[in-house]
Amino acid sequence: MSGVEERSEVRWGTTRIPYDIRRSTRRRTVALTVAPPGQVILTAPRNTPVERLDAVVQAKAKWIASRLRLVRPAEPKPSPREFVGGESFLYLGRQYRLEVRRGGAAPEVRLARGRLRVVIPGARSGEVQVGAVREALVGWYREHARERLTERTTWWARRMDIPEPRVLVREQERRWGSCSAGVVRFNWRIIQAPMRLVDYVVAHEVVHLVHDDHGKEFWAALGRLLPDYEARRERLRKEGPRLVW
Repeated sequence: MSGVEERSEVRWGTTRIPYDIRRSTRRRTVALTVAPPGQVILTAPRNTPVERLDAVVQAKAKWIASRLRLVRPAEPKPSPREFVGGESFLYLGRQYRLEVRRGGAAPEVRLARGRLRVVIPGARSGEVQVGAVREALVGWYREHARERLTERTTWWARRMDIPEPRVLVREQERRWGSCSAGVVRFNWRIIQAPMRLVDYVVAHEVVHLVHDDHGKEFWAALGRLLPDYEARRERLRKEGPRLVW
């Protein structure tokens, strides 16, 4: 007879891997399963010490982490943006209420008294106003992203002791960043995330200037810069969908 009798946990870097232990008198070997929605199960002979099971999970930790990312349910997609007053927008991890005003000769966006204030010229309504507000916001985010991402890229390049690359801010819905010889490109949307996630994306691309692929040397170099990069990567995976609009 088998069943969930015990639980244990191991750590792989900064990642916690809790798992259920199912013991059986019929088993002669240890079997490892990763099941939706993210349950790790070890089925083992009845007298197998927990220490040995911990060692099995530790040895398979990289594979388990990759499987968990596949079987965990996707985060629900956020509701489409309406770009109307009162709607909430993120900047460096903080929520700001949108305030839309009319006036002036040119669109203007600024943070004022805890609000993200957008001023658009002329009397506009409906889809025309929505488009104008979105365009103004994207311009504001891109400007602030260029300033902050350039600053952080310089900082991380110095930590790596490599030449400072050129920084480009782009409209990339599917990628947070990319790089090629001496140039790093970032998705402006990342500037909505908390600074620790911005730094994860920047450090990731800076390391790619030295290590092209995601091999062991790449992850080792990133780990020296950000020992908790796994936790940051997982948080970005969860929070990323609501940054895309």
